[in-house]
Amino acid sequence: MKKALSVILAFSILISTGILTVFAEESPEGAVVQDNLVTTTHKTVIQGKTVNYTATAGTMAVESGGGQCEIFFIAYTRDGVQDLSKRPITFAFNGGPGAASLYINFLCLGPKRMELDELGHAPALPAALVYNGNSLLDLTDLVFIDAVGTGYSRAVSEEDQFIGYTNDIRTIGDFIRLYVNRNGRWGSPKYLAGESYGTTRAVGLCEYLSDTYSMGLNGLMLISTVNDFSEVFPTPGNELPYALYLPTYAADAWYHGCLEERYQSTVLEEFLDEVRDFVSNEYVPALFKGRSLSDERQEELAKKIASYTGLKKEYLLKANLRVESESFFEELLSEQKLMIGRYDGRFTGPLTSGSNDPSEFDLDQSLIAAANRCITDELKYQTDTPYIPLSLDINSRWDYNCNNSFLAQEETIYNCMSANSFLKVWVLCGYYDGATPFYGTEWVYDHVFLDDLHRENLSFSYYPSGHMFYLDSDSFARFREEAEAWYQP
Repeated sequence: MKKALSVILAFSILISTGILTVFAEESPEGAVVQDNLVTTTHKTVIQGKTVNYTATAGTMAVESGGGQCEIFFIAYTRDGVQDLSKRPITFAFNGGPGAASLYINFLCLGPKRMELDELGHAPALPAALVYNGNSLLDLTDLVFIDAVGTGYSRAVSEEDQFIGYTNDIRTIGDFIRLYVNRNGRWGSPKYLAGESYGTTRAVGLCEYLSDTYSMGLNGLMLISTVNDFSEVFPTPGNELPYALYLPTYAADAWYHGCLEERYQSTVLEEFLDEVRDFVSNEYVPALFKGRSLSDERQEELAKKIASYTGLKKEYLLKANLRVESESFFEELLSEQKLMIGRYDGRFTGPLTSGSNDPSEFDLDQSLIAAANRCITDELKYQTDTPYIPLSLDINSRWDYNCNNSFLAQEETIYNCMSANSFLKVWVLCGYYDGATPFYGTEWVYDHVFLDDLHRENLSFSYYPSGHMFYLDSDSFARFREEAEAWYQP
């Protein structure tokens, strides 16, 4: 293989729809890969005020780990900013790990948002995009990144070079460094916002950017967090998920009115405090004992868990007090022939076999249509390449690089926060999130042994919503208020 030759050509072509900027770089295989970027101008209304902004959409050629890829991104930068050193910039992405960034862009942070009804679903198909009054664009510039194999991002060389925990972090980190360098943002406060597996990516990127490029970050926004996979995957020898999911089951049962009056009449947060106390002081020790737990004690615990979760005592005894999440979603309202959502336990649908989730039944088709329309019609990015919102193939091939154990980031979080006293970490949880349970997130951060000074940089927010808190209008409005304070220096 010939030694890589890097030749960067920069020129601008003014076209009627915007400005097309092209960078060409020769790949290690000799093929020339070009940036394909389109720039357009727009306006939106945020918190009742008009915000003018420039959008840049397209692919950037990135050489990473000896291979080349094209990373698709959408950047929104506020017009009229005189001093970029005082203007924050936030790089955002979803998880999956094979999910594109359209969810966090067109439902949460971006200047345009898919229209939703009061239940968090699109009122029509195809869905419309409207001004996002809770966008963060007035507070920070935004760059939404699609990982290789998602959105329009594609590998030029062997795809496996960009898939997996380590490869993905390196590739996205190299993209961020290029973007910062080419757009004069080294002096700007820098933030990462990730959702679900995107929170795993964000923590890994924080370490990579610091260690590789000496790029210190100002903040991590971690939405529906998973930073230790032992909290969500029950396996022989790992019974943590049975304990860490229980408060989520209790919240779902409370929401659907499945509990005794003494709990239904209690404020949710107070009820969950009691459940947390039960889990840590009674349930976990019982799980530890396994088969040696006496029949009498098992009977007592089954009765108590039933009172918290709405499940029948007999069902719990048959399950040896260990209820997996998918079973709970199907069992809670089974007598009504209903199942509840995994991503959002508030939603219900017909009880069916398979993996149908009532909380996402119409979201993807509506959102994909709206995102494609925005990218092609408004942002003027044209391509015949299909947009991949979620790649199950990427998910199935993902290497978590965890040496025959669960990927766990407690030490990484500790090192990043301890080394950078300016790094703020904001953890956002939904009480009805059955994908990344809030109590599991608490458990992870209780095992990040920060000193008191650095612990002050860690904050939590809880919303009466599911995995995507922004589908709930009240939660979304509160998030916006809290974000204003969080972005303050």
